Amino acid sequence: MKRPSTNIINFMPLVILCLLVTPITVLAGDFDGSKPLICAIMETFECSPGGECQRGTAMSVDIPHFFRIDFKEKKISGKRKDGQLRTTEIMNMARIEGKLILQGVQEGKAWSLVISESDGMATITVSDNQAGFVIFGACTAP
Repeated sequence: MKRPSTNIINFMPLVILCLLVTPITVLAGDFDGSKPLICAIMETFECSPGGECQRGTAMSVDIPHFFRIDFKEKKISGKRKDGQLRTTEIMNMARIEGKLILQGVQEGKAWSLVISESDGMATITVSDNQAGFVIFGACTAP
């Protein structure tokens, strides 16, 4: 008959593996479109034809510093510095190769948002026929 402590020692590698894998699984679930997210803008680049690009902030390009993604309602919303609430509809959504990809159109501009399912880092592109924006940010579950 084996002592109970021997049984526990035999299962220890399995217990450690479960503890190491569980946080990764839980974290990945935050960025798969199953939970609402809050995102923050960290850096912006505004480019015009001819290759001129200007580095900026959310304030310098008049977009919300923070925005909320509601996957159930298929909407993204945030307040500008003047307090005006801005909302846009998510027209397309896909999960591809560890990325959550959202797309839409607002005020004649096409936008695309890519969120890494592993860490919530985000890149947004916005374009029309006269300018393009690349915006970097990060998202988290509230």
